[in-house]
Amino acid sequence: MKYFVPAFLLSLAACQADETLSGYGAADTTWQLTSLDGQPFTARATLRFPAEGSVTGKAPCNSFGGTQTAPYPWFKLGPIRATKAACPELDAEQRFFAALSDMTLAEVSGAVLILSNETGREMVFRAQSGG
Repeated sequence: MKYFVPAFLLSLAACQADETLSGYGAADTTWQLTSLDGQPFTARATLRFPAEGSVTGKAPCNSFGGTQTAPYPWFKLGPIRATKAACPELDAEQRFFAALSDMTLAEVSGAVLILSNETGREMVFRAQSGG
């Protein structure tokens, strides 16, 4: 019996739910940025949350990845690791990465993902059909 309590607590810890965006409706979806700070974002940029705490995506020029471990509804992106290709949309990519790094809150509602912060910045993403 003395081993039951530690074993039970260990099993509870192993069953904890994913508290990041991937556990709150953002997993298994490719999210395409449609607007940045209220203006249409015409370059192509996407986000994915393939596993707990993991963020990947495609900015206008480069693929990227990082970590996101803040519990939902908070959002904190760890250091972004990106490839280093240049392209004509490099300015849009820099704006995308700067905004993504500024976001502190997240909301998933059906096919819409909104990242925002306390200063009023906002990124609106829509789920791409087909995943």
